[in-house]
Amino acid sequence: MDKFVIEGGRPLTGEVTVSGAKNAVLPILAATLLSSEPYRLFGVPDVRDVATMRQLLRSIGATVSDEGVEVRQIVHCGAPYEWVKTLRAAILVLGPLLARCGEAHVSLPGGCAIGARPVGWHLDALKRMGAEIALEHGIIHAKAARLHGARIDFERVTVTGTENIMMAAALAEGTTVLHNAACEPEVVDLAHFLIQCGAKIQGAGGARITIEGVPRLGGASYRVIPDRIEAATLLIAGAMTQGDLFVRGARVEHLASVIAALGKAGVPITMRDEGMHVRGGGALDAMGLETAPYPDFPTDVGPQMMVLMSRARGISTLHETIFEGRFSHVPELVRMGANIQIEGHRATITGVPRLSGANVMASDLRAGAALMLAGLAAEGHTELSRVYHVDRGYERIEEKLSAVGAHIQRVKA
Repeated sequence: MDKFVIEGGRPLTGEVTVSGAKNAVLPILAATLLSSEPYRLFGVPDVRDVATMRQLLRSIGATVSDEGVEVRQIVHCGAPYEWVKTLRAAILVLGPLLARCGEAHVSLPGGCAIGARPVGWHLDALKRMGAEIALEHGIIHAKAARLHGARIDFERVTVTGTENIMMAAALAEGTTVLHNAACEPEVVDLAHFLIQCGAKIQGAGGARITIEGVPRLGGASYRVIPDRIEAATLLIAGAMTQGDLFVRGARVEHLASVIAALGKAGVPITMRDEGMHVRGGGALDAMGLETAPYPDFPTDVGPQMMVLMSRARGISTLHETIFEGRFSHVPELVRMGANIQIEGHRATITGVPRLSGANVMASDLRAGAALMLAGLAAEGHTELSRVYHVDRGYERIEEKLSAVGAHIQRVKA
């Protein structure tokens, strides 16, 4: 297992480019199962989750290269536990396999330990579309001669649920209408990809999405959107290190809530057509934040923002409304000198003059990103272990940061 060794206190200066969005690529890769035609995908990040999804597609019968996917024949209509245990997004093959093959056998998901993300909403929706669902020995068994359109009312906003059912509905008979659908840019990107393949989808980006099923889909060439969570992480890194950083590929339309939060903290952000510029160095102000589904402040940026709050003047609060296990990194931040109190789903952060380097451990993807930021801003030496969590969602992040002035090395633990 690798670890990051970080010498903190170096401002990040220069230009860094955001990679393609991991959370957009994963459902698009799953969607390639809907057709036997070839696909070419551009901007796919070289991260662990994408590598796992590609391996899963190969096990199903796909021919996968760095830029292409082709699934001429399905040889295995499922995703066994060996794949799903490390990648919750593997559940996204359920809808496409059921739509194309008439059956799917997918293990219940695993992944990082930040809380329960039930798939019951996926299964209830597929039942309404005519699927027979059985759960046996931790495996979802789904069958349907052909799915039919239905009205789907999600009890709560679910990103993967919206994506799974949108893919299944693309080949269903009739019209499917999703109510209380997720509005995330990654959902919109999947819809754009499906439309380019011949799907008929309206309303993506809003709470009501209409999908008119078609008999078949074709191939496509497609470039995925930049990763808004990586962009936010890099903007916070520039602010935390008192840097002067241009983040190429950061999109204003995807990061409005993050820009607003950084503005409250006193961090100036300059918007350009090709990205955003952040300049740190000023005093940071305390604030109150609450995570919520898009377009509100994203839960995946909460841990990183907490690091910035730990250096702000006064008392900040962060209310987490999505995942009950999101604060697993807090004890590690406290070891670095942060003053944070947790009560239920709310964190109270009292700003401190400085953080100090320490040996810390990542417990999940965004926790690892937060501890990496803390190490960059801290005084002295930080060793961050279990960086395989960070590798799940950040493409060669230590190389990107080193190129703009960070002292960060990947070494074997």
